[in-house]
Amino acid sequence: MRLYIIRHGETLWNTEGRLQGRADVALNENGIRLGKVTGEALKDVPFDLAFSSPLGRAKETARLVLGERKVPILEDERIVEICFGEWEGLCCRKDNYQIPSPEFPKFFSDAFHYEPPTRGEHIRQVIQRTGDFYQELIHTPEYEDKTILVAGHGCSTRALLYSIFGGDDFWRGTVPPNCAVSIVDVKDKKSTLTALDKIYYKKEDLVDYYTPDKA
Repeated sequence: MRLYIIRHGETLWNTEGRLQGRADVALNENGIRLGKVTGEALKDVPFDLAFSSPLGRAKETARLVLGERKVPILEDERIVEICFGEWEGLCCRKDNYQIPSPEFPKFFSDAFHYEPPTRGEHIRQVIQRTGDFYQELIHTPEYEDKTILVAGHGCSTRALLYSIFGGDDFWRGTVPPNCAVSIVDVKDKKSTLTALDKIYYKKEDLVDYYTPDKA
């Protein structure tokens, strides 16, 4: 099994530094472009199927990557983005900080000590549900020899990798860029991280909207 785990393309809220979470924010024009560029770069990958978060920005990214290929896209709630509860839509940038907690920057700098608002999710909860998704995937016999696209979000894709590989740093150095692809190979239920945050567009198009010093 080979997994191509992709974060969705850019949205307006990404550019504004707003917390998206479960808000169903669409790709912007640049996000669509990045998805198409990524799809063109992966046009020869023999995808057998795709899983996507139910949110539109992830599903649209999956469709853009798959292009004309008749590949089924299966929605799975377990890879949806972390829920920010009442903070969704608020800006987390230092120059326009709207979140009613001075501790929010821990989400980026010390993720396991991040405290969500009421009805929000903890990082461990996202790791648990994405881990459940992964375990089901690798224990499904008909998927053993498949090439699978997994379209998710910044936090949910990192949680998925953490559920597989663990480590000291939840973010692995940074929030994954829009349309960044991580490749995981699975053989005999043992996983290898073959690529991390591979981008297929020009480096000058790479923008980091969520570094800790901006939060």
